[in-house]
Amino acid sequence: MSAIPSASPAPATDCDVLIVGGGINGCGIARDLAGRGWRVVLCEKDDLASHTSSSSTKLIHGGLRYLEYYEFSLVRKALQEREVLLKSAPHIMWPLRFVMPHDPSMRPAWMIRIGLFMYDHLARREVLPGSRSVDLRAHAAGKPLKAQYKRGFIYSDGWVDDARLVVLNALDAKARGAEILTRTRCVNAQRDAGGWTATLLGTDGAKRTLRARAVVNAAGPWAESFLRGVAQSAKGEALATKSLRLVKGSHIVVPRLFEHDHAYIFQNPDKRIIFAIPYQDEFTLIGTTDIELTGDDPGAARIAQEEVEYLCTQASRYFEKPIAPSDVVWTYSGVRPLLDDDSGDPSAVTRDYMLESNTTAAPLLSVWGGKITTFRKLAEDAADEVGRMLGQSAQQRPAWTDGAFLAGGDLSSWIGAARRPDDDFERFVEAVQARHPWLGSHLARRLARAYGARIADLLGDAKAMADLGCEVAPGLHERELRFLQDNEWAVSAEDVLWRRSKLGLHYTPEQREQVARWLRQQPQQARAGSN
Repeated sequence: MSAIPSASPAPATDCDVLIVGGGINGCGIARDLAGRGWRVVLCEKDDLASHTSSSSTKLIHGGLRYLEYYEFSLVRKALQEREVLLKSAPHIMWPLRFVMPHDPSMRPAWMIRIGLFMYDHLARREVLPGSRSVDLRAHAAGKPLKAQYKRGFIYSDGWVDDARLVVLNALDAKARGAEILTRTRCVNAQRDAGGWTATLLGTDGAKRTLRARAVVNAAGPWAESFLRGVAQSAKGEALATKSLRLVKGSHIVVPRLFEHDHAYIFQNPDKRIIFAIPYQDEFTLIGTTDIELTGDDPGAARIAQEEVEYLCTQASRYFEKPIAPSDVVWTYSGVRPLLDDDSGDPSAVTRDYMLESNTTAAPLLSVWGGKITTFRKLAEDAADEVGRMLGQSAQQRPAWTDGAFLAGGDLSSWIGAARRPDDDFERFVEAVQARHPWLGSHLARRLARAYGARIADLLGDAKAMADLGCEVAPGLHERELRFLQDNEWAVSAEDVLWRRSKLGLHYTPEQREQVARWLRQQPQQARAGSN
């Protein structure tokens, strides 16, 4: 990788770029810009990945269904990114095979074959195998399905721990000099010819005034409202020129419905699709819905009963054992900030992104739309554009993230040269267990998944379970909690149990409260969130 250029002098400013929004786009842009030598501050009003970026279907995928909407450019871009991402962090991303049972009443087999052929060939594949037909009567994936589904198709995509993906980007951004401020709201951003004056407000009531040469609006579902209320222009011109269409996507989690490691994609009579995905070893994740959100706070989005019933009904069309709302053990909902393209059907609204530059005074870049699979490319394009607006070309500050590891993703010190991401991770787990046999296989695998090569930082000089401190809840020790506080901006039990991990899904209410109590009782010392 080329040397990081030094930042250009900018008198009377605290940073080159202020980024508003700590989701995947904001953290991805912060990482890319910091890696090019720009001075970056990112502020997020809640925890990292509190909203949309922790509420996805958790797939690194091209979007097979978008081919029906002729979104060939988006699908190609996403397909190109799949393997780039899988190689960058094999501990939180891995290949996943999908089974599509064929229902002749939905789409004819020839149409599916053509779609899968395009899916296989729109972008180069090195890791992921191609698609094929399958006899469900002879394949393990057919066992939990109704007998009427005799034929199907199998293709490849990837899985990602979405909330941890955001944290890893923030960690890399911080390591390259960015300042990451969580639980810090941008309450005002005043623009003038020479830059921006922003007022940042912490949850403790502390205010900070900051001068930035440019602002990146990566506020997700709040991107439009940021321009209409928070950002102010000295000349009084309107800063909001685009409209967002907020679409709620909800998911349900039920006890495990099948034993094999494939996922399912089901076609529904309304022409939508849902996924049923192996989740957290003991569960199956089913989603998603597409519900237009109007007039509500995006942060307050919750699943409606009719969404629960819809997902149960559609999944029950395929599985031999019916799924009832009473089977649901957890739900989550997120709001997708899609660029309004006048599509009547929320499912047809484009998932592609648009970057809007405004240089009538100090530079402003707004991020519209996007999907988690294309975040790295979006961040790269955004960093190119911010550099251009600040007078530096992409040749002067070149792109660098294609081929770069995310935090913990370089496993070479444990396993030697990389081969393929899924095999590399299994070799890594074996190496962790060999070096720390006292961990036990289950805990070793969980920590390897969560932290990758950073497990060495977590464990340090620990040589026995006792060195991890008290077990606050099953498999969760004081040492890990302090590591999350000090290094990953974790403050609350929700941060730890539902974003940094999904341990909350495995714990009883009493065990979750034990974690919350421990966090409340610890002194609020210097944390990663302070920088």
